[in-house]
Amino acid sequence: MKALVFLLVLANLLFYAFSEGYFGRPDNPDAGRVDQQILPERMRIVSRGEAPGGALVKPEAVAPAVAPATEAPAPGSAEGGSPAKTEPAPETKVEQPGVAEVADKPPVCLTWRPLPLADADRLSALLAKRFGDYKVTRKVVASEGNGWWVFIPPQPNKAEAERKSTELRELGVTEFFIVQDELNRNAISLGVFSSEKGGQDKLAELKTKGVRSAQVAPRPGKDSLVTLQARGPVGDKVELIGAVGRLLPKADTLACK
Repeated sequence: MKALVFLLVLANLLFYAFSEGYFGRPDNPDAGRVDQQILPERMRIVSRGEAPGGALVKPEAVAPAVAPATEAPAPGSAEGGSPAKTEPAPETKVEQPGVAEVADKPPVCLTWRPLPLADADRLSALLAKRFGDYKVTRKVVASEGNGWWVFIPPQPNKAEAERKSTELRELGVTEFFIVQDELNRNAISLGVFSSEKGGQDKLAELKTKGVRSAQVAPRPGKDSLVTLQARGPVGDKVELIGAVGRLLPKADTLACK
């Protein structure tokens, strides 16, 4: 029995040594590779007796060609041409309520007549101090019996009146004086006459000497009346009328004719 077991073990050892090649290999080294192949049914012969033309390369998947996307022509432009210029959108102006309406309206013109000299001076001072945007004109309505005078209208200040006096002397005019009273301060008087004709004759004589700014008018006196006109923005009209009403309650504010 022991001999049989020994023989079986020896046979297994000999078979293992033979299968592993311990007793030598056959002359054809490739003879044993058939037993080592994996999935031999998938092998195929590409040539017989000739070397293959080149190494087999697994073909790569090629993505289908896609035509390049073309941009749609912009509206208003022709194909193949330069893009059409786009005009900027018109600006939208935001107008504040009431601003455009005031800007479109012409200036307001107010008048006060007739005013005593003292009231006219007070009103002129008010307009100059609080309503500088208004342009004020002043016209004196002389009372009867004061005669007529030839004069150069009041200058802005005494220096301008002196400069005008120098120009008159250079023209050969020597009979004149600078008015100092409040009504016609810095005006230049060139003569007083009892009739309008006398004043017109004097004015014609002055023009022959080159005096161009002189004029003839009734001579003002202390009892003369004054007409004032103020022209300016309509937005200050209500405030101006209210201020005049408080200053001169008896004075009527009228629209210019």
